[in-house]
Amino acid sequence: MPEELSVVEMWTDGACKGNPGPGGWGAWMRSGEHERELFGGEALTTNNRMELTAVIEGMRALTRPCQVTLHVDSSYVMNGVQRWIAGWKRNGWRTADKKPVKNVELWQELDQELARHSVRWVWVKGHAGDPGNERADALANRGVDLVRAAG
Repeated sequence: MPEELSVVEMWTDGACKGNPGPGGWGAWMRSGEHERELFGGEALTTNNRMELTAVIEGMRALTRPCQVTLHVDSSYVMNGVQRWIAGWKRNGWRTADKKPVKNVELWQELDQELARHSVRWVWVKGHAGDPGNERADALANRGVDLVRAAG
């Protein structure tokens, strides 16, 4: 009998000060009584890259397959996974108009991480009072601060 998957709720967010500019990503997750915060950043990046990185790092932190409810405020990430990625893969990681997919290495990493889990996607409006989204946003901004402090 297969082992029951752990249930995880996760919120992710990316932030960028300038686009491109210093950026950060954050992920907040909880499972039962357990909570975990993750964040990081890059000196020169884009908002879309940080949104993708937040989901990748959150998923990567799960050490075994889980049933994940993933809350994101990024239409780019959600549309990419739910609408575009299957076609990109079929087309050798090219868009419908035959151009290379932007951020392809991150999309490929995300695809690998998502394959390990059962994921239910929930879109939330950013900066609209969703407590998990606000927490992920604060973590992403800590990532920006970390990069700026490293100078």
